Amino acid sequence: MATMRKSEKFKGFWEVISDEHGIDNGGSYKGDSDLQLERINVYFNEAHSQKYVPRAVLVDLEPGTMDSLRSSIIGPLFRPDSFIHGNSGAGNNWAKGHYTREPS
Repeated sequence: MATMRKSEKFKGFWEVISDEHGIDNGGSYKGDSDLQLERINVYFNEAHSQKYVPRAVLVDLEPGTMDSLRSSIIGPLFRPDSFIHGNSGAGNNWAKGHYTREPS
């Protein structure tokens, strides 16, 4: 449940930013104002063929969050190497450390 909330907030943020700057889900500029491009480099880097990619590194311990973003409608907007995640998630981290660490 928390994974969905995180990914939905993140998707919502990038949907708004992309719309404000005239960037479609594929990274192409489809805007109609020079103001949209004026400060686009705050959130996006221009890649090849006038495609824009978000200036973001996505990090989470749970791979499910990254998978839901990657498979969403805005997924193609991101570079594949921007997704960094753990393999087993964050569940029971305290218990793992508590029971595997030697007493001091």
